[in-house]
Amino acid sequence: MTTKILNALQLAIAVLVCLTVTGCYYMQAVSGQLEVMRKREPIDEIVADPRTPPELADRLRFVQEAREFSIARLGLPDNKSYQTYSDLERDFVVWNVFAVPEFSLRPKQWCYPVAGCVSYRGYFRKEAAVRAASKLDKAGYDVYLGGVSAYSTLGKFSDPVLSTMLHWDDVQMASVLFHELAHQLLYVKGDTGFNESFATAVEEVGIERFLLSKHMSDALQVYKERKGLRRRLMKIMNAARIDLSNWYAQDMSDDDKRKGKRSRIELLQEALDIELKNSGRMSSSWPGEPLNNARIASLALYEGRLPEFLLMLEQCDDDLECFYDEARRVSRLDQSARDES
Repeated sequence: MTTKILNALQLAIAVLVCLTVTGCYYMQAVSGQLEVMRKREPIDEIVADPRTPPELADRLRFVQEAREFSIARLGLPDNKSYQTYSDLERDFVVWNVFAVPEFSLRPKQWCYPVAGCVSYRGYFRKEAAVRAASKLDKAGYDVYLGGVSAYSTLGKFSDPVLSTMLHWDDVQMASVLFHELAHQLLYVKGDTGFNESFATAVEEVGIERFLLSKHMSDALQVYKERKGLRRRLMKIMNAARIDLSNWYAQDMSDDDKRKGKRSRIELLQEALDIELKNSGRMSSSWPGEPLNNARIASLALYEGRLPEFLLMLEQCDDDLECFYDEARRVSRLDQSARDES
């Protein structure tokens, strides 16, 4: 049975699932995924076509190199993913909505048949995401809406390289490719923090090894500087998260909680601005949106457990096979045990 027929059957099953779910949020997801798949073209054919703009051909060749490296040197899945290209003709492929209660840093969860429960809801049309965010805001949640340039179907479909990924430089593009392939290697339903921190760890070690292999020392130095800045910013963020969590747990009126929350978030933004200024990146848009519980929680999902995974890699003497085995062992624990590991 051909890959196209298999993919069509998978989509048909997704539609049937959608029809059994109240409200049918899944219909837009099925439609959006179908659009991404329908626009796929083999990268080999695009690169070989003399009508292809040279810049696009060069970017896609770089992706091919990164993909081959991910298989041969990082032990990431060798499948049909990232062998095709989809031009979506828009800035983002999906828009994710995060929602967190006014006095909490624990994101609202949404559960899906394939991915399990995750801490966000994705929409293939920005208008739909805006409507969903507005409803959550009116319901009293802190809300963050962010555009996403790439995502993984966890190997269920043959993920293409997306035109939305080409807005990044080569280093960022390769980093995301390693990140998304890491999700295909290991994914725990219902534990967004584990999944994203694991994939970020693979992304970081992968991009450093890839750049060294290509003797791109200047690009590696820039990458390390960016990573160092992000580490410092996240340290500031994590200190604020602890303070806010402690504040929300206190027995006091909602008005007093709001005042304390507002004051601590203002201090957080000031500290971030100072760090950015000291680094010479005052023009940076990080973190990109006005800070609230949802934005703070969304950032923690990607790096909240990263130090644990980097320590795990260090204890494996930087051997990726050992690292993957240990991550799989931890993934088999129940949620509370994973959080304590």
